Amino acid sequence: MQTAIKVLGIIALIWIGFTVLGWVLGAAFTLLFWAVVIGGVLFVGSAAYAAVKSRSNPHALDR
Repeated sequence: MQTAIKVLGIIALIWIGFTVLGWVLGAAFTLLFWAVVIGGVLFVGSAAYAAVKSRSNPHALDR
C-alpha cells in the first residue's frame, strides 16, 4: 500500500509540474505572439512612411 501511495504522489507531482509549466509557457507564447504582431505593425508602418517620404523626395537615397 505504501508503494502505491508513493507512486500516486509522484504522478500527482509530475502532473502539477506539467500543468504549471504549460501555464508559464502558454503565457510566454502569448506575450511572444503579441510582440511579433506589434513589431510587424511597426515595421510595415515605418516602411510605408519611408516609401511615402521618398516618393515626395526622389533624391533622398542619393546620399
